[in-house]
Amino acid sequence: MGSLSLSLSTVSNGTTTPRSPPSLGKMVTVLSIDGGGVRGIIPGTILAFLESKLQELDGEDARLADYFDIIAGTSTCGLVTAMLAAPDENNRPLFTVKEINDFYLQNYPKIFPKSGKGILGSVASLFGSITGPKYDGKYLHSKVEQLLGGTRLHQTLTNVVIPTFDIKLL
Repeated sequence: MGSLSLSLSTVSNGTTTPRSPPSLGKMVTVLSIDGGGVRGIIPGTILAFLESKLQELDGEDARLADYFDIIAGTSTCGLVTAMLAAPDENNRPLFTVKEINDFYLQNYPKIFPKSGKGILGSVASLFGSITGPKYDGKYLHSKVEQLLGGTRLHQTLTNVVIPTFDIKLL
């Protein structure tokens, strides 16, 4: 069963309205951030470089969400996507890419704990990947709640795509 997603934008009075689709012939800018490259640090380093170059051109307040009509991320970069597009109280991006990188550097050992060592650890890891998720996600969920609070996808500053599925439905 597929899913339907509706992109919303916030207008000046605080209500949300559907974002208009691009008009015929209009260029659409898409930032696609693939997977976890060392748990989000490698993609984050590249994005930090890009954001710094945009800041050189347009000033220190420039953020990636200002330049892309759509930001998409898979795996751990789905969280990077959400953090790039999350609004602050002034309706500006809540995080810089550097802050997102710092988050990963400080928290990845607890988000992605190492499994057991040796042959028994490998067997346990293989069995675990068949029967459920590799990581329990409890620490990650608490950190996301702490950082993003009640922010929802319809509140993002630009359109976001974060592919997901419920493995229980397979």
